[in-house]
Amino acid sequence: MKLPQRYLIVILTFICTSVCYIERVGFSISYTVAADSVGVNQSSKGTILSTFYYGYACSQVPGGWAAQRIGGRRVLLLSFLLWSLTCALLPLDPNRVMLLVVARLLVGVAQGFIFPSIHTVLAQWVPPHERSRSVSLTTSGMYLGAALGMLLLPTLVKFKGPQSVFLAEAALGASWSLLWFKYATDPKSTASGVGESVLPVNKKMDSHNKKVLSAKIPWVKILTSFPVWAIVVNNFTFHYALYVLMNWLPTYFELGLKLSLQDMGSSKMLPYLNMFLFSNIGGVVADYLITRRILSVTKTRKFLNTVGFLVASLALVVIPSFRTSGGAVFCSSVALGFLALGRAGFAVNHMDVAPRYAGIVMGVSNTAGTLAGIVGVDLTGKLLEAAKAASSDLSSPESWRTVFFIPGFLCIFSSFVFLIFSTGERIFD
Repeated sequence: MKLPQRYLIVILTFICTSVCYIERVGFSISYTVAADSVGVNQSSKGTILSTFYYGYACSQVPGGWAAQRIGGRRVLLLSFLLWSLTCALLPLDPNRVMLLVVARLLVGVAQGFIFPSIHTVLAQWVPPHERSRSVSLTTSGMYLGAALGMLLLPTLVKFKGPQSVFLAEAALGASWSLLWFKYATDPKSTASGVGESVLPVNKKMDSHNKKVLSAKIPWVKILTSFPVWAIVVNNFTFHYALYVLMNWLPTYFELGLKLSLQDMGSSKMLPYLNMFLFSNIGGVVADYLITRRILSVTKTRKFLNTVGFLVASLALVVIPSFRTSGGAVFCSSVALGFLALGRAGFAVNHMDVAPRYAGIVMGVSNTAGTLAGIVGVDLTGKLLEAAKAASSDLSSPESWRTVFFIPGFLCIFSSFVFLIFSTGERIFD
């Protein structure tokens, strides 16, 4: 049976985000092993791990602009090819700091174009009643990729060395690029509404689409909109928590709990697998509540965002209290799972408030999310180095309490911001 093209596009974007997060988790794992083997301190590790996010932050808004002007399909392909090539050519040597910094900046810039491009593509292809589950499925690929990375890559590092991770990631990136080049197309008409052209879709555009292409982007209105800022604040909090856990959970297991990632088996992938499950549950629940008219779009987004972030905040705060692998995995699984549920509130909201400028708004909010990565990952390294200097031991729960309290507090704060200022109605024509 022939698969509808929009389903194929969603599946390919799902695979896209999976591969991207395999790369991110893979660098964290391989670099941590390589850096620890030569005695790199925690603060320096945090600096290198956060370098990616500087490049990522710089390209978010340009990524939305490029996807709007050139087309998300083309931008997505070019960005994938760039980061895959960089991984293929990069030698992993912790002592060659400048080379690592430049390479991670390049990978960050390239991947910064990906999510605004994906939102632009999905805004073209996906009708409103399928948006929640389509965006949730696509973004859940991040968590499945992270889970697979945590499960498989430590073993690859053990038997083939840290450098093998880069080569495997480059091969995955090249494979996806071939699939996208072969199967992805631009729609002949947009799926966002009857008789409505939201974004330019192909070279044979009608006069209305040409006006959309040349239309001036309402930057002032976007940047002064309270509903947009509600999305921005929650994107910042979501990614602060996600990036801190993604980059520092391996260190927490190794140094905080004295566990070996290789010996933990499949349990270390459970937090990200939980994110994958809850992200899709959130999307299905949101579409059900909206299509059955149980709740309005606005109330649905606020409900899922609030429940997700408040439960996640509690789980984050209590992580250091559990001193076994089972307790730490359970708490981090609950935290990341409910963060993913909350994402079904704020992440789809880009398309609710500004379907025509979904890539632009996504670029703005994802810039904030990326800044969270820069601040959170680097700050965590400095907090741990300070704790180590004070007690010479990172295995005590006190060394980690501040690390997990900060994202827990941010979850509470941002959930109230979203409750007060967000809307599910379109505010940009």
